[in-house]
Amino acid sequence: MKLDVIAVGRLKAGPERELVARYAERLGGMGRALGLSGPRLVELAESAARRDLGRKNEEGTAILREVPDTHRLILLDEGGSNLDSAGFARILGEWRDSGVTGVSFAIGGADGLAPVLKERAALVLSFGKMTMPHQIVRALVLEQLYRAATILAGHPYHRA
Repeated sequence: MKLDVIAVGRLKAGPERELVARYAERLGGMGRALGLSGPRLVELAESAARRDLGRKNEEGTAILREVPDTHRLILLDEGGSNLDSAGFARILGEWRDSGVTGVSFAIGGADGLAPVLKERAALVLSFGKMTMPHQIVRALVLEQLYRAATILAGHPYHRA
């Protein structure tokens, strides 16, 4: 099952980019044995539209262009569901085992996510009610994907 992380905004060189790269590399190494490929990391330019709804819609369209029709879409949004790591891993494992070809994770811009994305989403997840910088959310998504892979593999990384 292919894994994509699609994010509005670009990470600059620094510790956040290094953390994202570290978890992407770990996930790539462990995931292959579990039938997981990737992650493909996609950075999209922020919209220059004048109004927030216009920015959300432009960014939503750009995100959808990157999501293959055969992929399940998971959005990261503060209004989404809270899952524990084992529950998240269970969902990914069930999708993989049922033949889902891929999962795309989308992180919107500063104004949030377009309604069209929420209509297409298979799942909307939250890391909590607090507002977080998108570069931190990107690292959290990749860490949780790596953690899910370790849970599926029975690896001791996850100690809950």
